[in-house]
Amino acid sequence: MPQYHDVPDAYLGYMRAALPAYDRLQDEVARAAAGVAGVRRILDLGAGTGETARRCLAEHSGARVVAVDASAEMLAIAAGVLGPAAELRRARLEDPLPAGPFELVISALAVHHLDGAGKAELFRRVAAVLAPGGRFVMADVVVPAAPVAAATPLDPAVDHPDAVADLVAWLAAAGLEPAVTWADGDLAVVAA
Repeated sequence: MPQYHDVPDAYLGYMRAALPAYDRLQDEVARAAAGVAGVRRILDLGAGTGETARRCLAEHSGARVVAVDASAEMLAIAAGVLGPAAELRRARLEDPLPAGPFELVISALAVHHLDGAGKAELFRRVAAVLAPGGRFVMADVVVPAAPVAAATPLDPAVDHPDAVADLVAWLAAAGLEPAVTWADGDLAVVAA
């Protein structure tokens, strides 16, 4: 599968072909984000085409999103998807986060690009920008507890998934209260 930044216009098609559960994963992010009251600001880390933010904005009408992605081409697509509800920022997950507070921070299929120390550091920075009572919802590729029949295609040069137990431990160490809200094979959604 080509890297996402190589084919921004075809990204969703590639993702749906590589991950048959892609739309279910996105639905589960929106479901995990739905229970947060009073959402005015959403931070989307690794926003890509804006698909995750679009679904979360549907759950929180009137909210605005700050969409962060390293690819200018992906952000251009997100701009068309999200319209005036979005502020677009070109940055990497390792860069400083936009100033909070955010009632909701979301990320789908992006955090697995960081190594373990990078994930733990990101989770500390996310906790620092969350509003009191806010929620972080992360959907990503994980190391499954048992072999899966149709594993997500990964490139070891850029993809570094970890076990759910490690993600939960790093989130808890950051001061968050994580819970797995959905899992299927090597995909999981964690809300904290």
